[in-house]
Amino acid sequence: MNPLEGLSQISQPQIAVLALTAWTLVWKGLALWHAARVEQKQWFVAVLVLNTLGILEIVYLFVFSKDKLQISQIIDYLKKYSFKPKS
Repeated sequence: MNPLEGLSQISQPQIAVLALTAWTLVWKGLALWHAARVEQKQWFVAVLVLNTLGILEIVYLFVFSKDKLQISQIIDYLKKYSFKPKS
């Protein structure tokens, strides 16, 4: 039995929900880590409690954080930790 066989039964709305969940978890995790690191307790609680599909998290990281995140930092991180297939 093919383990990927069940994937063909996933509907488009289910795929959209999974994609939005993954998007939100990535940004929420990054924002929570960043708020904890720079000791912004109010932002940590706000990001933890409010679910805004990543919008609040992105605004916090790039606008309101004590140590604002730069796009170049995200690109460097992705380059460093991205999956690279073996040749």
